[in-house]
Amino acid sequence: MRIAVWVAASVVLTGCSQWVVGDAERASPEMTTPPASTAPTTSTPTTTPSAPPSAAPASGAPIGEVVRWIEAGFPADPNGFHTAVRDGQTTQLGADTAFTTPAGPSGVSNCMTDSRADGALACLIDLAEPPPQPAEVYGEWKGGWVDFPGAVLDIGSAHGDPGRFSSGTGAELPFGQALAFGDYRCRSDPAALFCVNYAHRSAVRFSTAGIDAFGCLQPVSPPGDIGARFSC
Repeated sequence: MRIAVWVAASVVLTGCSQWVVGDAERASPEMTTPPASTAPTTSTPTTTPSAPPSAAPASGAPIGEVVRWIEAGFPADPNGFHTAVRDGQTTQLGADTAFTTPAGPSGVSNCMTDSRADGALACLIDLAEPPPQPAEVYGEWKGGWVDFPGAVLDIGSAHGDPGRFSSGTGAELPFGQALAFGDYRCRSDPAALFCVNYAHRSAVRFSTAGIDAFGCLQPVSPPGDIGARFSC
């Protein structure tokens, strides 16, 4: 297992941390009358919003760049992401949201919110090298279970049952589309799944190769039952 964590900072924005597998002319003397005064002119500077990057943000990108790129995705209809399917059975999720990403080089992310946990987002992803199970943890270890409530990002935890994912998987979020729900917006892309939490101005990049944390999220020592943790 290799763990590489780095923080890249721009002048005004926090960068990223990563779990890797891997911005007046004087009058002449002969004049007999004073020249007419001219009112000073003022100009209002105009600012042009930065265009979103054309490619998916890389590790170390400023949070503003990540947010702009996510928001540039084509808006998905949120009404199509309130059900989950398992073994042909459809479950209505009510206020909760569920979605999966298409199969691609970054792997498949299966994500779902839980209204019993204040609508916090969790995703299952098949990490190439997930964090190892802590010695004091017993039961079924799921190294690819990622919890992202906003101010905290946890990678790897023990779960005796599928929990929120017992209902199955949500609808597929096509590449290039962005889904807004609660405090979140997620954009699907062949490079990775990117999700931002507006309440904490934090973001995460989900990929089989590793998990990247942006914004205020910084690596901290995890509690005994968590594989890796980032916190604001």
